[in-house]
Amino acid sequence: MNRVSRIILSLMLALAMLASLTACAGQDGKPDGTAADGSLKGKIVTSGSTSMEDIMTALGEGFTAANPGVQVEIQGGGSSTGVKNASDGISDIGNASRSLKDEEKSLGLTEHVIAIDGIAVVVNSANAVTGLTSTQVADIFTGKITNWQEVGGADAPIVVILREAGSGTRDGFESILKIADQCVGSQEVNETGIVKSTVAGNVNAIGYLSLGKASETVHALAIDGVAPSEATVKDGSYTLQRPFTCLTKGEESSLVKAFFEFIFSPDGQAMVAQKGYVPVK
Repeated sequence: MNRVSRIILSLMLALAMLASLTACAGQDGKPDGTAADGSLKGKIVTSGSTSMEDIMTALGEGFTAANPGVQVEIQGGGSSTGVKNASDGISDIGNASRSLKDEEKSLGLTEHVIAIDGIAVVVNSANAVTGLTSTQVADIFTGKITNWQEVGGADAPIVVILREAGSGTRDGFESILKIADQCVGSQEVNETGIVKSTVAGNVNAIGYLSLGKASETVHALAIDGVAPSEATVKDGSYTLQRPFTCLTKGEESSLVKAFFEFIFSPDGQAMVAQKGYVPVK
């Protein structure tokens, strides 16, 4: 073999090795490309709080619009499911509409607060009651007040709608009002949307849900004289509020890091505000 042939053969071997290394790099579970040029590829799975589904869906769509090679899958299940799935590695991100409980703080999870949400106490739009004190709310949900007439309404029994045990909304609501494990209700439901539709369909019902999910089908009550709004949540005058938290465990993949960079960017936080929640940046 002459010198020229040996050089050509060496070049071919080098190119073959480079191609092999490139192929391996694309199979190591790490995303290809960068967020800067929109060439990221891969899949992110999130699960947990149903209150957070709409904002996580919007953020996921915004991220994938800039990175068409990325898929963001949003699953529900409730906040406790989000904590468990993040801890067990089932989901890349667990969504919890509350802070970690004391017994969960040893799981090695990192909390990323992406927004602040008010918890709206809602009644049927035909209900004459427009506001309650926080003490009255606590007394209604613990069964001490059972008739609307006791708080300025009609002479009718109060139908209390609760979220299920493990719901971040329920945990936040009970924690703020200091009524944990004391609530009694006529009905317990497992989704924010069911709370809203149930209250909208019963003139005597009362429930609680994410302020971002409140609509004209129900009426959000003023609490201690303060109506719930983005402004009153932000300035702290509306006290029924909780964090929207994304949970991760261990070293985050570069794809998850890029997603968080988008969430905390001006565009991402603008989406938070558009959905009726309070941005954190």
